[in-house]
Amino acid sequence: MESEPHHDDPPPAYTEIDGRITIDLDSKIARSFASLVPDPPAYRPSSTSKNTPFHPTSWNIRLNVVIQVVGSRGDVQPFIALGQELQSYGHRVRIATHDCFASFVGESNLEFFPIGGDPHDLMAYMVKNPGLIPSMGSLRSGDIQRKRAMVEEMLKGCWKSCIEPAPGVERPFVADAIIANPPSFAHIHCAQALSVPLHLMFTMPWSSTRAFPHPLANLNGARLDPGAMNFVSYKVVEWMTWQGLGDVINAFRATLDLERIPTSVGPDLAETLEIPFTYCWSPSLVPKPTDWPSHIDVCGFFFREPPAYSPPANIEKFLSIGPKPIYIGFGSIVLENATEMTKIIMGAVRMSGDIDSNSVLFIDDCPHEWLFQHVSVVVHHGGAGTTACGLRNACPTIIVPFFGDQPFWGSMIATAGAGTHPIPHKLLTTEKLCDAIKYCLQPSVLSAVREISTAMSMEQGVQEAARSFHANLPLEDLPCDFLADRPAVWLYSGKKLSTDLKLSAAAAHVLISEERIKVKELTMYRPRPITISNPRWDPVTSVGSSCFSTARMMGTSAVDLVTSPYTAIQQAGPSDSAAKKTGKAIAKFGKSFGEFNGRMFQGMIVDLPLAAAEGFRAVPKLYGEEVQSHGEVTDAVSGFSVAGKSFVRGMTDGLTGLYLKPMQGAKEEGAIGFAKGAGKGIIGLTTKTTSAAIGIVAYPGQGISKSLVAPFKSSTRKAIMTQRRLDGEHTVLTDALRNEVLRRFDDLTL
Repeated sequence: MESEPHHDDPPPAYTEIDGRITIDLDSKIARSFASLVPDPPAYRPSSTSKNTPFHPTSWNIRLNVVIQVVGSRGDVQPFIALGQELQSYGHRVRIATHDCFASFVGESNLEFFPIGGDPHDLMAYMVKNPGLIPSMGSLRSGDIQRKRAMVEEMLKGCWKSCIEPAPGVERPFVADAIIANPPSFAHIHCAQALSVPLHLMFTMPWSSTRAFPHPLANLNGARLDPGAMNFVSYKVVEWMTWQGLGDVINAFRATLDLERIPTSVGPDLAETLEIPFTYCWSPSLVPKPTDWPSHIDVCGFFFREPPAYSPPANIEKFLSIGPKPIYIGFGSIVLENATEMTKIIMGAVRMSGDIDSNSVLFIDDCPHEWLFQHVSVVVHHGGAGTTACGLRNACPTIIVPFFGDQPFWGSMIATAGAGTHPIPHKLLTTEKLCDAIKYCLQPSVLSAVREISTAMSMEQGVQEAARSFHANLPLEDLPCDFLADRPAVWLYSGKKLSTDLKLSAAAAHVLISEERIKVKELTMYRPRPITISNPRWDPVTSVGSSCFSTARMMGTSAVDLVTSPYTAIQQAGPSDSAAKKTGKAIAKFGKSFGEFNGRMFQGMIVDLPLAAAEGFRAVPKLYGEEVQSHGEVTDAVSGFSVAGKSFVRGMTDGLTGLYLKPMQGAKEEGAIGFAKGAGKGIIGLTTKTTSAAIGIVAYPGQGISKSLVAPFKSSTRKAIMTQRRLDGEHTVLTDALRNEVLRRFDDLTL
């Protein structure tokens, strides 16, 4: 048995709480999400085969890669293995995680960047408040404000990890790509601000599927079929998490000069944007679901290099006596009643046969990689890393889950035949543990776990994850036009050039220092821009939502009209005169008044027409017609361009559809099809032409609004560009490479 390690600030004992969200599938919100469940996809051959068509084994472009990880030591450890693998490709890799893991990361020869936050404190809060929705107990104790402040700190820390040098490191750093686990929360927003590739990786399922429920969901109710129940669980967990964090994330986005994300969009961002996702578990244990698309990979567990370990004499002696023992340990879990748990364990051991004082050994920390090679059965809490290590060493497994994803891994073990169904710690008894141990020693279980172990021995989880990361990068868009082994970060538009030049930081610095180009002629290159739009379903809900949003924002501004002058007076220094205090109050009032009128103007003149145009444009999707994209509106020029395209397409499709739809329907279904087509044609004529007409005003208005706001939201872009220039100045090129850059530039421009 393994004794529990000590923590100065451990999470609370797990009693009635388990960190999971209880979902009533008979509730109104669950039924609403159920209506959005897609039909099962057509059968695809199995999940164990690789699903990304191109998995490179080598890579020539050297990137700055930041890996953002929020969680425990067990969450950080797999990414250290990944970071070391990416280093072998020539990348500069930094791990951005909690301050307490600085030495752990440093020992691995990876760059470390602190993002703040206490993993023990955060885990304790999330256990008590599933989905980050505060419980009454947390509200009463003041936990909520402390944890929101912690999340804000980590969000800011994650952004700094993308553009600032690490403490004690002089060399500048700007991320060319981001890898993150979902709980780091800042990932999509950092990637959008930088316009760089993002890749999510995690140890438990986070993408909607009909195959199994969300690991943090506890499902109740039975109106839905199992596949729909599983799918809905992901949507509900995402929605509840956004309810708890949405305002914090939007406040963070404001600091990055990014627009607010509506509640209807925020919960599902990763899936909507089709962010590449790699899951680090064995497909031999949990095959990739057939309804996951090709940008989602299941690559295998991430195993680190086993640490050097020499067992103490007492362990060596114990293992040399008799058959292989049974391992029982719960890692860093804090038990409510450790004495009672020990009695249960010892009782199960006695029931299993005669024992003496030499049959049980209590030990302190011992690397599982070494220990699990010498045991017959493992009993543990069900952490992903511990589960993986047990299976790798062909150990039948009994999981006694306490919280979070641990019940999920217990269920997967049972489904694979590699152990018993999970026994929640509250239900554990001497008899149940004894029966579970006997079950795990059956030949069928031993055979199943050996089969999984054999399959895992042929997997290369870390290597496959690195290949998956590279396979999802925009290979054609990344390299510099002059230095192909470096990523492009600048665009140069010369008068004599037929196309813009993509320049790396080093190449741009050479050209600037040799006076071939000027700094002001460079613009930020965006290899992977992210556009977050508010999808509309119909004109009624879109207009209603726009009006509600405008009213809410105006209400907030109206409150500021009253409170901001008072706040300014309260914050004034004791030495400030009455006139100075009055001046500050008037200034605050003027600012709030301007914001109130600005939001009213934005809502009524820009947002409302845009919502109406997009709502009418979306109606054909309701009867199965595909709606073509009209492009992104980024400024006044693109706004007028989109308006023109939408007008021509809307009028053309609306008028021609009145004739074509009935003909297509008649060809497919005869008279009934003709009637259906006629209805679609009439609806299309009405909605498409209306959208086209409103769009003439809406899209230019949106573009003009963005052009007016852009000069006042440039601090993030300027910060990125400053760090890019510093990176170029710090990079040392050989004379041969400098001359090559100059020669190729002169060939194109002279």
